[in-house]
Amino acid sequence: MGEARPPGFQDTSIPCNPLAGAPIFFTPSVPFALNINIRNMELLIRPATEADLEELRELEQGLIRDERPFDPTIRPDPVHYYDLPALIHDPESLLLVGVSDGRIVSTGYASKRTPRPYLDHDVYAYFGFMYTRPEYRGRGLNGRIIQELRQWARERGLEEVRLTVYTGNAPAIRAYEKAGFAPHIVEMRLPGRG
Repeated sequence: MGEARPPGFQDTSIPCNPLAGAPIFFTPSVPFALNINIRNMELLIRPATEADLEELRELEQGLIRDERPFDPTIRPDPVHYYDLPALIHDPESLLLVGVSDGRIVSTGYASKRTPRPYLDHDVYAYFGFMYTRPEYRGRGLNGRIIQELRQWARERGLEEVRLTVYTGNAPAIRAYEKAGFAPHIVEMRLPGRG
C-alpha cells in the first residue's frame, strides 16, 4: 500500500478472512505488517521502530493530557509514562503502531508480566499505551490493535490479559468492553493532600 516497512520486514503475508470486504494480510511472526481498510481508511499496523520515537513521544503526551483530568497525582510536565526505546527492543513486549497516510494514528503494547504469587496464572499479558489520536477515534482502530496484541499474547501462551483504565474514562471503558474486557478490580486512594 505504499507504506514504509520496518527494517528487516519480509513480505510473507498470507491472506486471512476479509473484514467488511477488505482483504486482510498478516505475517505469522514478528516483524509483521497488517494492512486493513477500516471505514474507508487504509491502516497499516506494524511493530514500532526507533524511527517512530518522535511521533510516539507526541502520542504519549496526548495520552497524558487526556488522562490528567482523571488523576490529580500525575506530576507536572515534563512527565513520561513509558521508556519507549526499551519497549521497542524488549523481546517480552510488542509495541504496535497504526499508520494512516504516513502518520502514526494509534498505538498499543503488550508485555509479558509475572502476576502476584497468589493468582492462578504464572504469567499474563499487560496491555498499555492504548491511544488513538482524537480525530481518528470511533473507527475501531483501538479494537484492531487489541486484536493483534491478543494474537501475539496467545502465540506466547499468555491467555490472561489485563490493562488499567481510569474509572472516570467512560469512552475508554466502553472501547475495552467492546473488545471483550470486563471490569475486575477498583483501586481506591485516600488523598494525602487537601
